[in-house]
Amino acid sequence: MNIKKLIIYCLLVGCCSIGLYSCSDDPDAENYYVFNGEMMSQYLQNRQEYSMFTEAVTRAGLIDQLSAYGHYTCFCPNNEAMEKYLKKKGIGSVSDMTTADCDTLARTHLVNVMYSTFEMKDGVLASQNMNRRPLEISHGVDENNNAVVIVNGEAEISFELQDDSVENGIMQPINEVLESSNRLLPDLISNNEKISIYSAALKSTGLSEAMNKYKDESYPEPDATSSNYFHDYISGASNHEAATPPDQKLYGFTAFVVTDSVLQEKYNVKDLRDLYNLACQIYDPIYNEDVNTPEHSFENLNSPKNPLYRFMAYHVLNRNVQGWNFLTVRDDFGIYTDKMNPTEWFETLLPYTMMKVEHLTVRSMVGAGTLNERYINRRYDAQYQIEGCHIQQNVHPQYDRQALNGLYFYVDDVLAFTNEVRDKVFNCRIRIDFSALFPELMTNNIRMNGDRTHDDDNYATSYDHTFKYGRNYYFPDGYLDGVKVGGNGYFIYRRPHQNYWSYNGDEFDCQGNYDVTFRIPPVPFESDFQIRLGYAAMEGLRGVAQIYFDDVPQGIPLDMNKDLRNASLLGDDYTKNGDYTSMTDEEKQEDRKTLKNKGYYRGANGAFHTNGSTKYPFSNEYATIRIVLCTVHIAPGEDHYLRLRAVSSKQGNDNEAMLDYLEIVPKSVYGVTDEGKQEDDL
Repeated sequence: MNIKKLIIYCLLVGCCSIGLYSCSDDPDAENYYVFNGEMMSQYLQNRQEYSMFTEAVTRAGLIDQLSAYGHYTCFCPNNEAMEKYLKKKGIGSVSDMTTADCDTLARTHLVNVMYSTFEMKDGVLASQNMNRRPLEISHGVDENNNAVVIVNGEAEISFELQDDSVENGIMQPINEVLESSNRLLPDLISNNEKISIYSAALKSTGLSEAMNKYKDESYPEPDATSSNYFHDYISGASNHEAATPPDQKLYGFTAFVVTDSVLQEKYNVKDLRDLYNLACQIYDPIYNEDVNTPEHSFENLNSPKNPLYRFMAYHVLNRNVQGWNFLTVRDDFGIYTDKMNPTEWFETLLPYTMMKVEHLTVRSMVGAGTLNERYINRRYDAQYQIEGCHIQQNVHPQYDRQALNGLYFYVDDVLAFTNEVRDKVFNCRIRIDFSALFPELMTNNIRMNGDRTHDDDNYATSYDHTFKYGRNYYFPDGYLDGVKVGGNGYFIYRRPHQNYWSYNGDEFDCQGNYDVTFRIPPVPFESDFQIRLGYAAMEGLRGVAQIYFDDVPQGIPLDMNKDLRNASLLGDDYTKNGDYTSMTDEEKQEDRKTLKNKGYYRGANGAFHTNGSTKYPFSNEYATIRIVLCTVHIAPGEDHYLRLRAVSSKQGNDNEAMLDYLEIVPKSVYGVTDEGKQEDDL
């Protein structure tokens, strides 16, 4: 059935979407529309032009799965593409392939989510294939000048045959076999002759060896048949939900590299020695205490104190961000993109440093940049006009940039943690969503998973274990780096929902008799800092938590049942003042002053939740709040920890603390006087 007919049919029967983003391998047939036509298996078997791919799928043991109800996308290569692939591999026929190779090939072309070409945006597909690898999407034109979708840089989806629907999915015929590199990231970088200097620097500093990690074999992969695999819980407004532990623990990296030609053009860098000299110019002023040490020399490039080591380490993240469109929150969800640029803060392999990644969406902040592009360490406002580095797409597409354990991007200039970056770009409110705080969520494809437009059947007394719209996770102690989960409680990631009072739609919950400690990100410079927590208060449904900073209790316990209507916060003034966004500047200033004096702020005015048609700003909601957990003096190069411990048992096992986003705010930002310039409310 053609996809246009599919859409019409869905409208008639009241289906919400043709793209049911799901993580379940065992879909519930009653939730999917029926066409009384071909199954995906029959589509393949009934068309001779796909006979070779069909043989591989059959030998992989997947043909029966494609005969059952589900919600698959199949990128099916034709026989011509298969013949080209086999010839390149030196294999005579599909029958000469091993069963394991057939399994890899088949799963590489199957996604357990339905995608039309309309839903395939530039970047990586929102769901991985059944081989747990991302698929990169771009757009171009075919030989007949038709606009087509291109998968993994080479395979064109047939314009004439695209979006052909079957009862259990969508067929997307392609003209090349999809391949995913089994190389690790340093090997993939070394294979690109355009970035030979960066590759040599990774090897000489020893960072390439540190990046040769893929899977933590010590992590016990959970048994889905065990009685404790599912954790059933009630969260928020009596939502019945289930969570599972992650399937595996993968390591990942993301590298930002500069081509040899750009290095020579901008810095006259022609070899490794020149790059070392450039690194000395950048980092000697920052780490001047190491200049005269043996570790500083060209003969000791693998020392963590060497300037070239530091230079290269700052170009690498300790996470696999999956794709260009995942460098900031997927689809910019939950952000008023006309008010503020979607922004993420990521730690690098250079200890105690972060980089700021920004999606440029606000027109007044364009400067010399390009709207809708992504930049690193940029700050363009009334105070500073620092353009930062541009992350470039589709440069030298002949080179595969997606490795088994990460990927690399080109940038148009070197990245450096300089005095300007530290003291100007980073002299701001640093806001980090909790799902971006822990690298493991991005590396293991957990963050922002699922279809946020659909809620689970969460008001029933039975808990949905199919995860047909997305998956919630709980993390065993030790899974997340720098996090301790104790107290017989649970540390849960709730997948995104568009209608939840959650920044970007997702959140972390501490459940039960919890006692959770986590390391906060490093600060850029020495100062007094406010450490703030963004959360949603829910009267009678949350719990009470004692907050500790470095194991020192911080004030009275935090009661997450109290929202802005509570007398201890705004009380009657919340109703009297009405819509925050419609207040005058003077009224807003007074409102902020009242809350600030009590150690609170309204929710971010640049964030929203939605019912699908209307956006509701967090600053207007009585439930969305920011609280100052503590004000502390912190210096760079130090580890500091926040701890939340349950101190109430009113909700029993459903006792809950909600962690939405963290803010680290220097005194230069929060300390402005109420009479003068105030911190913005975004």
